[in-house]
Order: sequence, then structure tokens, then C-alpha cells
Amino acid sequence: MENLLCVKERIIGKGKPLVCVPIMEKTKESIIKEAKRLVEHQVDMIEWRLDAFEGVQSPNEIRIVLEALRPIVEKTILVYTFRSKNQGGLLALDADEIYDIHQLATESGVVDFVDLEFFEAKKAAKEIKELQSRGVHVIASHHDFAQTPERGVMRMLLEQIYESGADVVKLAVMPQNTKDVLHLLSETNAFHENHPDRALITMSMGAKGAISRVAGEFFGSCVTFGAGEQASAPGQLPMTDLENVLEILHESISR
Repeated sequence: MENLLCVKERIIGKGKPLVCVPIMEKTKESIIKEAKRLVEHQVDMIEWRLDAFEGVQSPNEIRIVLEALRPIVEKTILVYTFRSKNQGGLLALDADEIYDIHQLATESGVVDFVDLEFFEAKKAAKEIKELQSRGVHVIASHHDFAQTPERGVMRMLLEQIYESGADVVKLAVMPQNTKDVLHLLSETNAFHENHPDRALITMSMGAKGAISRVAGEFFGSCVTFGAGEQASAPGQLPMTDLENVLEILHESISR
């Protein structure tokens, strides 16, 4: 059975991959300005990267930004992400501090998805269930900016995350060569065939992995990340270019 997770009238897990654009701004004013620009562009999803926000260690500052975002993202999916230093982010906080940041998402009623770093959290499966019980969907993620693990290791990582019950499973790896990219795509396809009930996001980062960011509809990855004002990871394509390529590929499949 396919997973037809539907959020704000967008189906996640079938058809053309949705485009998610990160906001990497430091101040409330610049975050709101960029969010308005992205909504006007009609992006599918916006990811607020809290590790880039200068007020991330102030719960009140986070609440203020979320409240300001409320009317802006009324019809746009909002992903709430604190990317830790260990996973390629900008700031090192401990697991308890990140847990507290996640709880603010459930208070607001504004956030659609929390990105939870599965292998960084103290009790990932428990936290996933807590977030879900409070009305927030969870993207359980793992990022390896150093390498592409062996195929068996990637398979194990994906299965471990899947078993947690997260709404979306995410894996991002760094290729050293084109074979690494092919291995990531192969494991993506295998997971999607074995678990069509679960939405999946994968990517091979950097210039070598660019093909993985546009090939999701062929292999089973349902969301791809494009660059807005600033890229949040190496290899992200400008959002307009990404949308155009995805549409061309989608039309070719649909013929």
C-alpha cells in the first residue's frame, strides 16, 4: 500500500517530488522576508533552519518567529529543523537542548514537520511518538557529510529509521565517485519497493550527486531540496532550475 501522506493539500510520497527550500537567515526580519518571497514563488515546502537563527537559544525568540510565520505559511508546508554540528549544521547543542527546541514546534500549531536527527537524539523513537501525538509530522533523518556508507550500512540505517515509525525517512550522504551515487539510488529504490507505505527522502550531496536531486520520481525519493537565497547543503540546485527539471522529467514519465 502506498503512503499518501497529505499535508496542506500536497501529497507526499507519490508523483513528482515536492521542492523544499531552506531559510538560512540569521534574524527574524530576514527570515520573514525570505519566507514571504518563497511563498510568493509558490514553493511546496519551506524549511526553517534554526541552527542559522541568532535567537535559537531563546525560546521566546523562536516563539516570536513562529507566530510571525503563521499567516505566511498558511498554505505552505513548514519544516522545522535544527541541524546539529555533527550532522553538518552550524551550531553544537546537546541532545536535551535540541529536544527542548523541538517541543516549541508542538506548542505553536504552525509547524507541519519536525526534522529529528535519528542517531543524535537520546531516545529517538520515544521523541518521534511524542511529537506525533501532539500533531506534528516527523522527518527522521541522518546525514553523512564525509562519505557514502557501504550499501548494507545504508540499508541498515534506513531500516532502523523506518522501524521508529517516523512519517518520513531521510538519508543524505556524500559521494566520493559516481559509483557511490548509484549505490544511494539503488538503496533508495529498494527501500521504496519494500516500504511503499512510508515516504522517503534521499540525496547524494555535492556536485557529483546532483542527479539524485532530480531523479526522485524514478527511484522513490519524494522531496528534494533547492537553494533559495542560500544553500543549506552542497550540491543544491537553484529552486527555479530544480522545479523546471522536475517538471520536464515528470512530463516524460506521464506520456
